[in-house]
Amino acid sequence: MPIHPFTPDDVHDLAKELRTALKDHGITLPSLGVDLPGFAGSYGVPLVALGNCNAATAHKLTEVLRKAATR
Repeated sequence: MPIHPFTPDDVHDLAKELRTALKDHGITLPSLGVDLPGFAGSYGVPLVALGNCNAATAHKLTEVLRKAATR
């Protein structure tokens, strides 16, 4: 039995929701997806891989997060 409450479908859905939420703010992380090895073996914690992004995307993401934190 998994030690976490998320199924593989849940994690795929979360990655999709995150991709959509980022897109709503004009941010695209091309490598965003599910880290499949996170489901294997005793590691047992599903991970959403954010992947790499260029400096402009990192800057935009930082701006959006800072703005949200001040609300």
